[in-house]
Amino acid sequence: MSADGRDAVTTDGRAPVTPGVARLHRSPALAGPGRLGLVTNHTGVLPDLRPAAPALLAAGVRLTALFGPEHGLHGTGQAGESEPAGQDPGTGLPVYDTYGREGDRLDKLLIDSGVDALVYDLQDIGARFYTYVWTMFDLLVSAARTGVRFVVADRPNPLGGLVAEGPPLDPAWASFVGRAPVPVRHGLTCGELARWLNASAVPEQAGRAADLTVIGMAGWRRALDAGATGLPWVAPSPNMPTPATAAVYPGTCLFEGTNLSEGRGTTQPFEIVGAPYLDARFAPALAELALPGVRFRDLRFVPTFHRHAGRPLRGVQVHVTDHAAFAPVRTAVAMLATLRRLHPDDFAWSAPAGTDGRYVVDLLWGSDRLRRTVDAGEDPLPLCAPPAPPARWAGDDTLLYA
Repeated sequence: MSADGRDAVTTDGRAPVTPGVARLHRSPALAGPGRLGLVTNHTGVLPDLRPAAPALLAAGVRLTALFGPEHGLHGTGQAGESEPAGQDPGTGLPVYDTYGREGDRLDKLLIDSGVDALVYDLQDIGARFYTYVWTMFDLLVSAARTGVRFVVADRPNPLGGLVAEGPPLDPAWASFVGRAPVPVRHGLTCGELARWLNASAVPEQAGRAADLTVIGMAGWRRALDAGATGLPWVAPSPNMPTPATAAVYPGTCLFEGTNLSEGRGTTQPFEIVGAPYLDARFAPALAELALPGVRFRDLRFVPTFHRHAGRPLRGVQVHVTDHAAFAPVRTAVAMLATLRRLHPDDFAWSAPAGTDGRYVVDLLWGSDRLRRTVDAGEDPLPLCAPPAPPARWAGDDTLLYA
């Protein structure tokens, strides 16, 4: 395969997708002048899997610093972890850890780094609560405040771009798993989301928009999911091993807000859920719902770490049979309602997060409406409808860079 992936083909026989970083590698001037900091991790690779940072340096891109998100520059940190700042042995560049920093602390990090512009190249998942896009947002805000230019090297949304699911975030429930009113499954690329956030949300925090440039992709169409792009899959985080994981994640991540295991500590995180109290009724009850594009298999498993580690659990595996029909958010919400109905005395929501008394599931959902609706025994599926789409959620085959 060539450096820009041209020797590959997509599943429909067309030329493969060329991500923004591959275009920057061919044309370093796209990033503009000055000292550049690269916001990246192990997913920052060219289509031939060469790490982007040393390849960009060799191509003449003036990188002077690297910035890592949650899980760290090399992706070794588990959820809620990162890697320490230091020096990258592969490039010799200083590494700055952005995780857990915002506001004045993040502004100081940018100033101390001495960069004139940031280039953002991280593989997102397409769900609001995946934190890479909020690293992007926080850095956009700091860039606007400090006068640093911001460049997004765009990558595909692995879920495609035709569907949005779930309500937008209620600002009262803002956190690092949701900063702005974005649907649970947003259907946008990082470049599109950056333009929307920079126009609508960044000025509210910074007083002005950032100086933003998006290096768009070539060849991506909204109907293409991860398996259809012709690009290799690099697991964006330790518990996102395959495109199959990404397909279910916008829904089953909600189980992080319950007393069930969401499959962390197994080889199929987010594809399986279970608890010590579940019994043989769960899988048949889900089958009776006839949810589109999915089937459920009864199974038993023992997580090696995280919730219920070392305990035998019973649950289900979510088998996606039709990706076009499958609605991960609606599916998970139906699963939660079924659990409450079958196990009213055992099913529970995780304890409130931190010290502010907010439930984990409320932060993930973006409000307390899902939890309250399920607890009341009411039908929660109407909550899954996305808002009336603004211009940025076009639902067509056009990339909305402008």
